[in-house]
Amino acid sequence: MDRFPFPDDLIAAQQEWHATYRALAVPRPRHATELRRRLLLLSVRIEWHPFWSTPAGWSPAARVELRRMTAGDRRTDAA
Repeated sequence: MDRFPFPDDLIAAQQEWHATYRALAVPRPRHATELRRRLLLLSVRIEWHPFWSTPAGWSPAARVELRRMTAGDRRTDAA
């Protein structure tokens, strides 16, 4: 059972944010301006989503959990 009842559109926006960030993080990304604009748009959409005004969204842990569960194929390099 999920601890936080995230709406589907918020999950999708956060997943797209991660994908856009990864696309922008590669060396010499193609269409960098469009990617930066998309990242800003998604950031605003996520930050001002109505879910954060609900009791479940008040907790800072909810934001951390959303990022954790949507990071997907994030790579961790052990140095």
